[in-house]
Amino acid sequence: MDQRITIRIADKDYALKASSPQQEELIRRAAASINRKIAAFSEKYPGKEMVDILSFVALNEAMGSFGAQQSVDAVKAEAESLLKDISSYLDSSK
Repeated sequence: MDQRITIRIADKDYALKASSPQQEELIRRAAASINRKIAAFSEKYPGKEMVDILSFVALNEAMGSFGAQQSVDAVKAEAESLLKDISSYLDSSK
């Protein structure tokens, strides 16, 4: 069952639906993280328009996401390689 929630990002309220308590927590944590980054960029670049600050936040988040995906892909490749090595070892010891 969807629950209506309200979050605030950059001094603007947004009404959203969360399909579970876990999703609500995720949404609230994401909004808090975005607001922290907005504050940090606003402090670092005083006088910048909000659209610029939000662009910096979006770029920062995308870079983090791509970096995390690269890490996941590297771990998956290593796991696949290890699995092949184990399979080869087990096959050779029969």
